[in-house]
Amino acid sequence: MMFRSKVLQNYIPPVALAIVLFGFYISTLAPGLTWANGGSDGGDLITAAVTGGIAHPTGYPLYLLLARIFQLLPMGSLAFRTNLMSALATILASMLVYWLVTQSSIPLRAERNWSAGLAAGFAFGLAPLVWSQAVITEVYALQSFLILIILYLYTRKDANSPTLKKRLDRWRGLILGLAMCNHITTIFIVPLVLLIGATYRTVEVQDDKGLSASKPLRFDMVALRRQLSWFGIGLSVYIILPIRALSHPAVNWGNPITAGRFWWLVSGQLYQSYFLPSNLAGIWEHLQAWATILLEQFGSPGLILGLLGLVVYGKFSRLYIFTTWIALIFSVFAILYRSIDAYLYLIPMVLAFSIWIGVGITSLGQEFVGRFSRLGLILGILITGYFIGRAILNHKQVDASQDLRAEIFTREVLSTAPEESIIFAKGDQAVFALWYYHFGLNQRTDLAVIASDLLHFDWYQETLETTYPGLNLPGSFPWPETVAAANPSRPACFVEYTNQTEIECSSP
Repeated sequence: MMFRSKVLQNYIPPVALAIVLFGFYISTLAPGLTWANGGSDGGDLITAAVTGGIAHPTGYPLYLLLARIFQLLPMGSLAFRTNLMSALATILASMLVYWLVTQSSIPLRAERNWSAGLAAGFAFGLAPLVWSQAVITEVYALQSFLILIILYLYTRKDANSPTLKKRLDRWRGLILGLAMCNHITTIFIVPLVLLIGATYRTVEVQDDKGLSASKPLRFDMVALRRQLSWFGIGLSVYIILPIRALSHPAVNWGNPITAGRFWWLVSGQLYQSYFLPSNLAGIWEHLQAWATILLEQFGSPGLILGLLGLVVYGKFSRLYIFTTWIALIFSVFAILYRSIDAYLYLIPMVLAFSIWIGVGITSLGQEFVGRFSRLGLILGILITGYFIGRAILNHKQVDASQDLRAEIFTREVLSTAPEESIIFAKGDQAVFALWYYHFGLNQRTDLAVIASDLLHFDWYQETLETTYPGLNLPGSFPWPETVAAANPSRPACFVEYTNQTEIECSSP
């Protein structure tokens, strides 16, 4: 009986979670390049990965390496394989949510509640914001998985064996560094996890008379140095960016072959002007959007359970500290950031809230131990059904399987452009989609595709010179009109996508 109970708790629920999520994701996964769910950056990421290039700031070196592995799979289109990586990363992240709720040290838990873990896993995996990124090419699914690995490693009980403790410290530092190589916002949690990860838990010890006493918290500098060393090893993945730049790839953001350019790329200086709304009205608007998005993810029952897990049943534990900090710091960042996709930075908050939902279910069930001992189990099953029901209703909201806008746009441009044309593309959607087909799939190699918004950067001018040796670039004022004038024998096409394809070509 105990064996069956262990199998039920440890294996069947997380496998069922993975299978159900895979069903939802594969039915809504984009089959090719897509602009659905704010995925306009997908063309840039896919192309940089397949060509050995460098994606837009902050470079995302870890993502590019892993995406390239998925691109080698013998199935579907190049974009489909990269989209598939997002789905797998989100499934693994949801399974880690299940583990954290059922296996880690949760306050006030009488016994492990697999149904609470299942509800928490579905709360995360089927949250519209999370789901929307699981079916397209973007960095946020992988980042969620990495953050959850960090939570797993840093909420584990301290190992008794010195060898095991050293191994745990190494993994903690390494994954933390790798997460930084996927998304720079990991910096928000680095100081906290390193500080707590190098602090001993309070343990009970017995003196010669058999009396128990609390051993005070201690800070372990050796553990901190060990974690920092492996953190540096994880960060070393950034070295691939200047190495790739030396091969002069067609997608070569920043051309980071100097220290200044490398810092410009990895620090995201291009987007730093987006930080802080210009007035209090902007902050208030973002705060209202934050509340609306939170309600959309879980509905009222989910919000109530999450708040119970946080406010009523939360206690001073590593899991409680980490999830509270993650929810707070990423919410503040999303509210103060002015980019069009700032709402995506709320995914870590959704992650934390999903764990609180599981804690709320477990702890609420414990309140009725002896009176209705199976309340927690039944409540977890009911909430699981609630989230699956919501997912069926939200299906169309996140479905990327029918979004063909990027493919239709690019085919129209490539079929319309005269031979040997210079294509001046404006806007991320147009530029990245054309890069994908032109560089990633090697279509219409007679064309020269130029991102108009990047022409004023010296590194981009250098990239154009190596990518298109026959293209003449004016020494000063390299704007679309001056580039077109410097190449009078080649037709010029000006391309943009608003709600439809806009293309205007002139004869040489």
